[in-house]
Amino acid sequence: MKRIVVAISGASGTIYGIRLLEALHANPDVEVHLVMSAWAKENLAIENTGYVESQVNALADHVYDPRNMGAAIASGSFHHDGMVIVPSSMKTIAAIATGMGDSLIGRAADVTLKERRPLLIVPRESPFNQIHLENMLKLSQMGVEIIPPIPAFYNNPQTIDDLINHNTMKLLDHLHIDNSLSPRWQGLAQAKMAAREAKNHE
Repeated sequence: MKRIVVAISGASGTIYGIRLLEALHANPDVEVHLVMSAWAKENLAIENTGYVESQVNALADHVYDPRNMGAAIASGSFHHDGMVIVPSSMKTIAAIATGMGDSLIGRAADVTLKERRPLLIVPRESPFNQIHLENMLKLSQMGVEIIPPIPAFYNNPQTIDDLINHNTMKLLDHLHIDNSLSPRWQGLAQAKMAAREAKNHE
């Protein structure tokens, strides 16, 4: 069984974290450990995800208070197969890049780095300033996977859900968890054929 830590920080886009939780929850071979920051909870209250906090918590096997620095995931001796911060605020990225483990999310990310376990970050900000870019570059050079929620259009998305699913597919791929959440690139010839078929049905 894989053990995955999911952190939802205070950036807009809580649906990205929820969709990952939904996919992991549906997999019986994954144990999910969740921590949401206080501002993530505030965003959840105003973003139209269809979820309230108790429903999000129900998608995880273990849920931690973001202020609990004594939680299991705060220790490097807690074994897991990867941590994903989705979405990640620039404040969270800056805290990790400078080793400022002043919250459970920052501390859990810090021990993930020191134990050389997979750390995936989904930055949600636009545009990026130089500080943002330098912090992300610093983390990337340490092996952190930076996976921004940039939409793809080769698969002809029809809904916002299609865009969210595509990004979630990438996260699951980088966690080495099989999934079929979104169509995959099958080559240019196949893409042209699909585009022609779509036009014929218009």
